[in-house]
Amino acid sequence: MELNIGIETRDEFLSLELAKSARKLVEDIMLVKEGEEVVITGDTSSDRRVIEEVAKAAYAAGAIPTVVWYDTRPTAVVEPPRAVAGAVKNADVWIEFSYAYILHTLAWKEALNNGCRYICLTGMDTLMMVNTIGRVNYPKMLELGEKLRSLVEQADEVIVKSPSGTNLIAYNRGRKVRQSGKLADTKGEPIMLGGQVSWCPVEETINGTLVFDGALWPPAELGLLKNPVKLTLEKGVVTKIEGGIEAEIFERWLKSFNDPTMYWLAHYSLGFNPGVTRPTGRIVEDERVFGCIEMGIGSQGPQIRGKTWKSASHTDGIVLNPTIILDGVVIEENGKYVHPELVKICKELGVSGY
Repeated sequence: MELNIGIETRDEFLSLELAKSARKLVEDIMLVKEGEEVVITGDTSSDRRVIEEVAKAAYAAGAIPTVVWYDTRPTAVVEPPRAVAGAVKNADVWIEFSYAYILHTLAWKEALNNGCRYICLTGMDTLMMVNTIGRVNYPKMLELGEKLRSLVEQADEVIVKSPSGTNLIAYNRGRKVRQSGKLADTKGEPIMLGGQVSWCPVEETINGTLVFDGALWPPAELGLLKNPVKLTLEKGVVTKIEGGIEAEIFERWLKSFNDPTMYWLAHYSLGFNPGVTRPTGRIVEDERVFGCIEMGIGSQGPQIRGKTWKSASHTDGIVLNPTIILDGVVIEENGKYVHPELVKICKELGVSGY
């Protein structure tokens, strides 16, 4: 059962469902081939059951799995121990479960430059894997993502509003949009858990108010939000942070890096994994709450196809129940897709309310 403080930790909890989900991840998403070297990284905050099942699935597929387990770093985007960097550098496939993920680090970039196929599944536990992978019609979800990607990419003006006070306007100016939750079919290309499309409008055109009301992480002290965190953006840069104690924690964390680029908005992401119906505090899951929009601040990786820059860290915040308007056309209203083509696919996915 699910507990208020977390998820049931017994080994038998969803054990069969977990095994099936791990096989789906290895064979159908990461497309692991016989003889490939698969490196699985986790830290002391990771769910060992998930790591072990994925290692078993990789071995059963004829691959060579290696599990690397190390201490939890104080925050994300910190260079890992040299031994970890060496392991992922030589991997054909790298599956990351570390809570303090090393996405955007030099070690990560070197692994990609060597042709590694990578996925970030930071903080994934048993229930999360079963709900977001095992029980999801992955091909149909990817179809929904492609339609969202196409609609956003064809638009110039992007307006995002929400009941909590978000009111942002930006312009794509021909920027490309990527389904980050695609299949791992390309060497050196990082992917994320399915249920997300990502891009960045031209950074200098992003203006208005952004209110995170679902989750925000890092810093480690945050996660699920009890009170909204309100940001003012001018030309793509956070110029003001308002709210309660969470806002104060967040502002202190940003200031601690003494890095101006930590205030730069890095990406927009639409979340649409039908296995995620509410925030949980696990950021990779929260980014995919069905119908949410997520915004990243700090480092911008080249896969976003924006300006691209390296910051001291990166953070992600969730906006629930958004209204999204593309060139004057409402495609989502208060967290529910209203564009007819999107509604059709949602019905086929069996999403509640469609």
